[in-house]
Amino acid sequence: MIELAAPPASERPGVAAGWPHLAVRDVVKSYGGPARAVDGVALDLAKGEFVTLLGDSGCGKTTLLRIIAGFVRPDGGQISRSGEDVTEMAPARRRMGFVFQSYALFPTKTVADNIGFALAIAGRSRAERERRIADLARLVEMERLLERYPHELSGGQQQRVALARALASDPEVLLLDEPMSALDARIRVKLRNELRAIVDRLGITTLYVTHDQEEALALSDRVAVMRDGRVEQIGSPAEIYHRPASRFVASFIGTSNLVEGHAVEGGVDAYGDIWPMLLPPEARPGELVAAIYRPEHIAVAPDGPGLAGRIAGSAFLGAVVRLTVTLDSGRTVIADCPSHQAELLGGRGAPVVLRPDARRAALLPSGERS
Repeated sequence: MIELAAPPASERPGVAAGWPHLAVRDVVKSYGGPARAVDGVALDLAKGEFVTLLGDSGCGKTTLLRIIAGFVRPDGGQISRSGEDVTEMAPARRRMGFVFQSYALFPTKTVADNIGFALAIAGRSRAERERRIADLARLVEMERLLERYPHELSGGQQQRVALARALASDPEVLLLDEPMSALDARIRVKLRNELRAIVDRLGITTLYVTHDQEEALALSDRVAVMRDGRVEQIGSPAEIYHRPASRFVASFIGTSNLVEGHAVEGGVDAYGDIWPMLLPPEARPGELVAAIYRPEHIAVAPDGPGLAGRIAGSAFLGAVVRLTVTLDSGRTVIADCPSHQAELLGGRGAPVVLRPDARRAALLPSGERS
């Protein structure tokens, strides 16, 4: 289990001294089988922080989110908000807003009635409800569609209504369960930017669940990568990408080349290919070493010094062309080349040399589970 410590309160204005805004302590959940759906997770969120739980289906991220919301009872552990234990508290009393993957809008209610549902249940006056609905509708840019019904809205508009409804009761924490998974790619990019702008404007602490890496990296202050009910690593998007703490994180986040071999002067001998790397002072000659090289950290040239090979395939990605290169040793390597330079290299079968950036190689821990 990895302890997920939030940044010091002094680094995030508004965080009460002595506790995080949202704290998860050693939470466990099992559904009767040998494996736990959530396996001793600890997690801290500072006030106003945006954290994403990222992982494949079945890794436990949605179960954990629903435990925090109060929809699922944990077998062990504690959930607290602003220092108050809410583990046994009913969902409606936790001051947490929840946006479901399906949005779960009431089909027979208008946009205005959906947004104001929690306010009506709470017995707020009509004037107060109307004022709050109008404010939230403007916030999510739905003020002209208040009399429409869910079936008359696009997916993106329904998502905005679901967000406004979750915010209506003025929650301290916002929980979102893959709210953009049903939208097409273009709309998702637009809405994720809008979502982040809204939560920043409100200063609301947010925990977001997704399996989309790009979405997680683009939205978050920190990302918690989950696997088999546990957190493999938590850190800023840059930390997760450039300094993965395990082979799983390295392979799960983005595209990478895993290089394993023996430490030699200036790098790693991977079965005849010498990969340049800045090894730590304690590395001993001949010691087994594993590291990753991202495709963008491997320069490609038509000739000269480097790892020799031939182009086996390419994929045009706009700004870069992603090349698959087979080295003379037989190893396959993925490298990114700027589009305007790739056309000078030739096509399939053309000889090239690869020049990995020693400063960008990320050393991986040894002896971990694969």
